[in-house]
Amino acid sequence: MHPLPRLACLLLLVVAAAAQAAPEETWMSVTLDGRKIGHMLNRREVRDDRVVTTQTMNLGIERAGITVALEVSETHEETAAGKPLAFHTRSRMSGVESTSDGTVAADGAITVRSSVGGLTQDKQATWPAGALFSEGLRLEAVRRGLAPGTRYESLAYQALNLEAFALTTTIKPAELVDVPGGRRELIRVERELKLPGLPLTSTDWMDRDYQVRKVNMSQLGLKLEVLACDQACALAPNQPGDSLQQALVRAPRSLKPADLQQPLRYRLRLREAAGNVEFPQTGEQRVDRNGAARVVTVSPQARVGGEAPPLPADSQPNDWLQSNASEIVRLAEEASPGDKKPAERMRELEAFVAGYIDKKGLSVGYASALETARSRQGDCTEHALLLAALGRARGIPTRIATGLAFTEQFGGAERVFVPHAWVQAWVDGRWQSYDAALGRFDSGHIALGVGDGDPWRFFSGVGTLGNLQLEAIDKAPAH
Repeated sequence: MHPLPRLACLLLLVVAAAAQAAPEETWMSVTLDGRKIGHMLNRREVRDDRVVTTQTMNLGIERAGITVALEVSETHEETAAGKPLAFHTRSRMSGVESTSDGTVAADGAITVRSSVGGLTQDKQATWPAGALFSEGLRLEAVRRGLAPGTRYESLAYQALNLEAFALTTTIKPAELVDVPGGRRELIRVERELKLPGLPLTSTDWMDRDYQVRKVNMSQLGLKLEVLACDQACALAPNQPGDSLQQALVRAPRSLKPADLQQPLRYRLRLREAAGNVEFPQTGEQRVDRNGAARVVTVSPQARVGGEAPPLPADSQPNDWLQSNASEIVRLAEEASPGDKKPAERMRELEAFVAGYIDKKGLSVGYASALETARSRQGDCTEHALLLAALGRARGIPTRIATGLAFTEQFGGAERVFVPHAWVQAWVDGRWQSYDAALGRFDSGHIALGVGDGDPWRFFSGVGTLGNLQLEAIDKAPAH
């Protein structure tokens, strides 16, 4: 598991919220904790009565000595008044490419054709009332003005996951800011993007032409900075640095195999204030507040009635869990043939995926279930997506859990919780977890988010990584 998809989502949304009026092209350098990890290019073009805005980003983040590359491009086509007309997205991570093309009709109906790993699907969606693309957000910013104390809320639509997010903007007084080319007086703009599970806060500095010159936010406990500069500066070589180490959470004591087979209670605290963080309540995980801390109790066995039953979407194929693809259907039948109860079938599928993925490592950025079925390689995310798709192919509702898992050693660190992903399946009237990457689910798993495999919703808890401190681990009574 890694944070790149989520990071791209955040940067594109925040920078888009203050899209430039002029110049027509802006290059930007992206750094993480002072190390250059990539660049962005924003273009805005007026074509007759239409405005076309394209945002392209290239990032490279090193984890355990392996660099994961991410390319993301998103194009918005709007009327001069900011009404959405069409969009195109493209993302490529470690050679895995996904695209989507959509048109927005006058009545708000969205027609989308998406492709993940070469498999194309058509879908329909509805444009949320009041949602805005890049030009609409720029026009909103101009209408509201830059007077200190101005505060307003917009609805920023992101085509990458066909979803709108509330974006609160607060204008602060102008400040002298160090940027490429020297110190400039820029207007400070504070934003809060209300993402699921953890609102993202950022500080932008823009000139009086509404062009963003600098963006600061925190990711993985590190300072993420985006700076407008010339093309040579933006395209300068990236600098090495292992960001995955920043996402590790140190455990105050070792956990033996026997400890992990019984309920455990974790006391967690954020090192820095980061909004109202909500860990998910699941059939295996209970979350209580204790002042500024969160007390998370995890049991290896889910309880009946702990969560709502599955929705129809939990059983259906999607772009990343292609449970209706012939390769997935064939593998599911091979892995668990015959008529079996869901619990037995999921155990068979879990064991099958553990052995089927025979090239285990961090070189794959984020692959869909179908791509993993073909390549037979990946880390925990690929294990989770393939297992979830196989479960759905055999008629079992599944979903993806992301969070942390305990290990005695990782990358030279001892007694740590590492970013991880696993599967929850609806078995015997409850959501029960299965972990094909580790071969088992136990109480050493702390969930930070639950999703459907889509990478842009997948990392709902990633903003907490690098900012979590585990203060205590105790035995807990069985529920």
